[in-house]
Amino acid sequence: MVNQDTIRLIDTFTSKIPLVRICQYLNISRSTYYYHKKHADHFNLNRIEQEIQQLCIKTKFLYGYRKIHALINKYLKCSVSKVQRIMAKYGWGCRIKRKRSHRPGNPFKQFDNIINRDWSVSVPKRKLTTDITYIPCGNKMLYLSTIMDSFNSEIIAHKISNHPNTQLALDTLNQLGYLNGAIIHSDQGSTYTSREFYELARKKGAIRSMSRKGTPADNAIIESFHANLKTEMIYTQAKPKGLADTIKCVNNYIKFWNNKRILTKLGNQSPVEYRKSVAQLNS
Repeated sequence: MVNQDTIRLIDTFTSKIPLVRICQYLNISRSTYYYHKKHADHFNLNRIEQEIQQLCIKTKFLYGYRKIHALINKYLKCSVSKVQRIMAKYGWGCRIKRKRSHRPGNPFKQFDNIINRDWSVSVPKRKLTTDITYIPCGNKMLYLSTIMDSFNSEIIAHKISNHPNTQLALDTLNQLGYLNGAIIHSDQGSTYTSREFYELARKKGAIRSMSRKGTPADNAIIESFHANLKTEMIYTQAKPKGLADTIKCVNNYIKFWNNKRILTKLGNQSPVEYRKSVAQLNS
């Protein structure tokens, strides 16, 4: 590993030995030497900078400065503005997220927007949201259907298919038991306005709510999850190879999201940690 001690050692001998021979002996390239010499400030990190760097690497640059501050502040006290400055200085910010387009459909039955962007709830499985998104797989697409509990943003059901059809949504909803008056929110795509989905949701005792047409912001929490999945899955795992590997990567990411991915709105806990902590407080 090249560090500033290595650079100083090379500089000591360059007056007597050609640089190319020193680099060959140390098995490093000259470009590596020049890069480390030019960017010396990047490699002379103080303790807090080293800790922030290691946290960013450990979390694969998925978090912004607020979440990194929440993690480092557990054992090393510092201000959030200081973490922000350090991460900006070294370019350690989170990755850019992509947005997906909305798919319109032909309705069988539509419902009012009961949720109306109010996802707050004090107990689990009272306000649910569902959607289907695409997952690139080589030269084709897979489709992921998810159901999220707005109580803690936990993915409580999901299914992957080759087709974004009604059966995919039905298979996902069938993973849940009787919903006993819970609200399930969706967009106005033909999948969710179909007779089949209407009948299944009715049998499960769900109250239906739908986003306004062409307004994905009405279902922002699950739109955001799907954007996170497609962006962060690239950085948390090796690039999927083939159908089986893509499915495995998606399943692994959902486990990561539910059990490890901290969310600011949950007090920097993962969805499962938050659910358990609330249950413990109420017991």
